Amino acid sequence: MSYLNNQLGYRDALLDTRSIIKKGDYIVLDPDGLVKNVVPGYENCDVTILGSPAMGATFADYLVHVHEGGKNTGIGGEGIESFLYVVDGELSVKNDDQSAELTKGGYIYSPASNNITFEAKGEATLYVYRRRYEPVAGHSAHTVVGNANDLEWMSYEGMENCYVQDFLPSAHDIGFDMNMHILKFHIGASHGYIETHVQQHGMYFLSGKSMYRLGDDWVPLQKGDYCFMDAYVPQACYAVGDEGREEELVYIYSKDCNRDVAL
Repeated sequence: MSYLNNQLGYRDALLDTRSIIKKGDYIVLDPDGLVKNVVPGYENCDVTILGSPAMGATFADYLVHVHEGGKNTGIGGEGIESFLYVVDGELSVKNDDQSAELTKGGYIYSPASNNITFEAKGEATLYVYRRRYEPVAGHSAHTVVGNANDLEWMSYEGMENCYVQDFLPSAHDIGFDMNMHILKFHIGASHGYIETHVQQHGMYFLSGKSMYRLGDDWVPLQKGDYCFMDAYVPQACYAVGDEGREEELVYIYSKDCNRDVAL
């Protein structure tokens, strides 16, 4: 049942998975099926590649479990923008412009060709994202460092049981061609409508449980799950659970923005 829960080798129960692969539509990855990938640059880290062009994504994202002394010598690449979010733990990060000490909820966005390096002080869990930057004349992106715990929760589309955080200034700066957000739903809350749009999403669930409409299906998704949504897939969710006893639904997700369709 994967390295994440340390249940390897002989199995007593029947083999089973909640993973769903529907390329061109959506993909769900159950954490029990995730494996370690050897990725150059990572040292003393367990790395799992989540989204990638192999599933139709225009980006790559990763779940990284960092052991004490773990580090990376350069996340990014020529023409590649990158983003790192600390799910748990703490570490030192830097790029050509800034250095920072990140704790739980901390993040850094680095513009194209400006690699991120990190070194951990102990055990840490990271969500990492890479994408080829789409330049637009007269504008550029810049380094952003922050912490989700310092950001304001904004009501999502006027609803007072669903809230959003925006990590990057993409809404008013078209130098940025993507954004990273966190959505939080109280139990029983939902999207206001089923969305259908050209943008793709990579989503990692930080807490709670949901019933998610993906294409023509209703799919249960919960903490630890990963979901890729391709362009135009119908999408919306309800947060489910026992209010007062279970966690609210919270997930981090990427979204491309501020660019016309390439023809």
